[in-house]
Amino acid sequence: MAAGTPPEHVVRRVLGKPGKKPKTTDWVLDRVQAMLAAVPGFKQEAVEPQMKLIRDLVEIVPLKSQPAADAWEKGLVASAKATGLKRVITDHPDLADKTESDGVLFISSEAWLVEQTTPPPPPPMAKKKS
Repeated sequence: MAAGTPPEHVVRRVLGKPGKKPKTTDWVLDRVQAMLAAVPGFKQEAVEPQMKLIRDLVEIVPLKSQPAADAWEKGLVASAKATGLKRVITDHPDLADKTESDGVLFISSEAWLVEQTTPPPPPPMAKKKS
């Protein structure tokens, strides 16, 4: 995940909030670790300390079964259900055209950021009394 990209902004917004820790699963964290290790500019000796930091910032929820490492759709759906979430933020290319699977919605990091930064609509105008 490159600095300044939508996925990096999502991570900062989600993990940087004070209060209740966001929930995730070991399946998701294993994918994060694999992605960090695959980034050419990320020093291999920094992967473990970074993963420790991430693990300290989240609550890890167990999965009933462990999907294969390359089963992104199944892994994300199982992780969402285990954590009680109805939506998953993902930019995985295999899921780019998918919006939902087994009741779990997929949303891109860019769409999530737009959603988070868009102000709510103004309240309805009060009707004037005559």
